[in-house]
Amino acid sequence: MRKKLLLIVCAIFLMAIVAGCSNKTETPAPSGQTNQPAAAKVVVGATAKPHAEILEVAKPLLAKEGVDLEIKVFTDYVQLNPALKDKQIDANFFQHIPYLDDYNAKNSANLVWTVKVHNEPMGVYSKQIKNLDELANGAKVGIPNDATNGGRALMVLDSAGVIKLKEGVGVTATDKDIAENPKNVVITMMDAAMLPRTLDDAAICVINSNYALEANLNPVNDSLFMEPKDSPFANVLAVRPEDKDKDVIVKLGKALQSPEVKKFLEDTYQGACVPSF
Repeated sequence: MRKKLLLIVCAIFLMAIVAGCSNKTETPAPSGQTNQPAAAKVVVGATAKPHAEILEVAKPLLAKEGVDLEIKVFTDYVQLNPALKDKQIDANFFQHIPYLDDYNAKNSANLVWTVKVHNEPMGVYSKQIKNLDELANGAKVGIPNDATNGGRALMVLDSAGVIKLKEGVGVTATDKDIAENPKNVVITMMDAAMLPRTLDDAAICVINSNYALEANLNPVNDSLFMEPKDSPFANVLAVRPEDKDKDVIVKLGKALQSPEVKKFLEDTYQGACVPSF
């Protein structure tokens, strides 16, 4: 009888061990956990309009490719290349190629561009006159103070007939390269972001389309003169050279040149920003 009781106790003990093991193997995974790898992340610095808006269109396209895009908005575009050079961001999207080349030359940098995305025709704006024929003698004219955009603005003024530049100076032009100034306009250089607010004081300002858009100015409808849409100032995605061929950067470039981005540019900006691909 004692032996039989011992066998029963052992059987119950073994059943308890088996049940415990079974419970451990059948415990469900915590809610929300999956076996999928984490998405690759890329941080891109950009100015608010239109660059960050364009990146927002690319964001869901990248998510489908397993890339998490973080958009870091800068109010001052002068900070964007130093941030990229110092590895605070993985890429930036705000500039054209002459600006990038000028930055590299002046800062011992070797940043590179990967894809062309869009062109933002630069325009001449005013709150004081309705056409350039009304421009008074000695009028104040505001232009950007960075090297390439300043030269570009002078080229716009040349095309508009306000001034005449020396032959062949191009984007490197400064006010010293003005060969003819029939109305003796006074060229005032300042931070590009300040130009829309300067319209209260200056007769005219030559403004980049991104800052015009941020100031609720429509480049097509509100400008007195607009740079030709086929100008060589396509805005590009810029990266450090060692990152150019990384998978996330290649995918980002493809997203920025997607049919979805092209349609967004054409539908949203109506000529203020035109695709460059």
